[in-house]
Amino acid sequence: MTTLNHKTALILGATGLIGDLLAHQLIESSRYENVKVLVRHSLSWKHPRLQEIPFDFERPNGLLINADDIFCCLGTTMKKAGSKEAFRKVDYQYPMDIARLGLANGIKQFAIVTAMGADPESSFFYNRVKGEVERDLLALNIPTLLIFRPSLLLGNRGENRLGERLAEGAMRLFSPLIPARYKGIEAFKVANAMLTTAQQGLTGKHAYESDALQAF
Repeated sequence: MTTLNHKTALILGATGLIGDLLAHQLIESSRYENVKVLVRHSLSWKHPRLQEIPFDFERPNGLLINADDIFCCLGTTMKKAGSKEAFRKVDYQYPMDIARLGLANGIKQFAIVTAMGADPESSFFYNRVKGEVERDLLALNIPTLLIFRPSLLLGNRGENRLGERLAEGAMRLFSPLIPARYKGIEAFKVANAMLTTAQQGLTGKHAYESDALQAF
């Protein structure tokens, strides 16, 4: 049995904005003895306690999904994915595949970043897919399911997304006029929320809206 301070964390999406921040935080946390990252390509940074696991999401190997807590920070955009099918694969299929494999290997917690407005009945494809993955993860009966629904993420993405950079600039400029629920949120706060709540011994489903995430 894994002791409280000797847990293993597994991260999906560690090259993304939230995933990168979370990986660094997990490395610094005394609660996790091992931090594993599923990767297609090697990370740009290394740490003795960080284990990179080359992984083919198209042919998932359940033997590699061995952890106490899984943190899913996978996500793409319609523009980057190129099609609805490709978008759904990253934002729905991959998280569901890993969650099922993790559950078969005895995971205790699954934490996932979706989006504000996630709703399986939404007329907007993006929000509908986010809502569907939430709904179907809940149906797996994972002991603890943590869901984070941020608004527009603020932070250095390390890639050129002109539309998002313009939206981020406008969000920062008009922040005092925007209701708390819709304000942009710093990515490090979402990462903080994922790590903090994973250490609280929660059970069942817990969802955190963007305004609640501002407190982390």
